[in-house]
Amino acid sequence: MVEVDINVKFKSDELLTIGQLADATAVSTRSIRYYEEQGLVVSHRTPSGHRRFAPECVERIVLIQHLFAAGLTSATIEPLLPCMLDESQRTAFLMDELRRHRDRLNHEIRQQLETVRVLDEVITEYDGNPAPPGSPSPGSR
Repeated sequence: MVEVDINVKFKSDELLTIGQLADATAVSTRSIRYYEEQGLVVSHRTPSGHRRFAPECVERIVLIQHLFAAGLTSATIEPLLPCMLDESQRTAFLMDELRRHRDRLNHEIRQQLETVRVLDEVITEYDGNPAPPGSPSPGSR
């Protein structure tokens, strides 16, 4: 799991402003608003309409960032979050979805490698120079 050095001080029962949450997670306020719009985090509103977030949102946003870095979309992340944050809700669905995503990525990687192989053939045919050092030869994939 990703670890974040949280330098923002707040009480565990205190609701955070969007700025405090952004500081605690190193995520922009714009991203936090987007996460809220996508149903990934929930805020409470003050009477004047300002957002306030539960302290647990820090861990949630760090997890969301980690999942984005793994290539998942907000639409994919949304149904997975409850399973990841609450062990009592963890089912085979979580691992099935994560494995399905990994399999898709591996398939895309294989397709990209084939595309590079074909491009190497075209370059060799028209330039006559082999692929740069360190590049796999066209037949090695």
